[in-house]
Amino acid sequence: MATSRQAPGVRLVVVHPDKAVLAQAAAARLLTRVLDVQSVRSPVHVVLTGGSVGIATLAAVAASPLVPAVDWSGVHLWWGDERFLPDGDPDRNETQAREALLDGLVAGHGLPATNVHPMPGPTSVATPEEGAAAYAELLREHAGEQSEGAAAVPAFDVLLLGMGPDGHVASLFPGHEVLAAQGTTTGVHASPKPPPERVSLTFDAIRSAREVWIVAAGAEKAEQVAAALADGPVTEVPAAGAVGQARTLWLLDAEASGAAK
Repeated sequence: MATSRQAPGVRLVVVHPDKAVLAQAAAARLLTRVLDVQSVRSPVHVVLTGGSVGIATLAAVAASPLVPAVDWSGVHLWWGDERFLPDGDPDRNETQAREALLDGLVAGHGLPATNVHPMPGPTSVATPEEGAAAYAELLREHAGEQSEGAAAVPAFDVLLLGMGPDGHVASLFPGHEVLAAQGTTTGVHASPKPPPERVSLTFDAIRSAREVWIVAAGAEKAEQVAAALADGPVTEVPAAGAVGQARTLWLLDAEASGAAK
């Protein structure tokens, strides 16, 4: 099994003192980035992530005084992966994101419900493969004109990813056959992290993003952070293969960076 890796754009590593500050800083950075993009083009496409830091970041966005400054009618929100669970299940990334941020944006800040693009689960499709195919078609519908060889996805302005202690991003796990998946989305079976069935963006889709931000906290992730930043093999540390066209930004707390005493 092998995956190719494009030459990344600029790579930056930003270390914050702890998980709480990391979430607050990532939220401020995300809102500022959306505002900057809106000053030159619309719509803005952002890919969300789950996990404790990812959801804490969304909660920090919800509490920010910058929220009213964003024209949410021109923002589309996507996901990098999802657990193949019924709509409303508390373990779905979508459910957690709606509770932390999205329901409030729809109700009070003009985010059209149709601009929120969750990955399908067993409520609407029978298998992860059907969910992946449906999401690939939705991505294609919003892709616009693509240059030759480009992935059929929107021009993601920011693609947020968490990273697991094993170095996985989205639902792309080390040593798993899904690492070699073609196209823009893939069904996932036998995930080493429950639940076993998932839907995920592929590396092709992730690497099409203008900016990829990897947000990680905790000492248990320090070894894989170091391996990814040393450009370790993607088959062993998938996070090493998550790079943006223009910029790859690692947002870490001190423990994940290995700097904590």
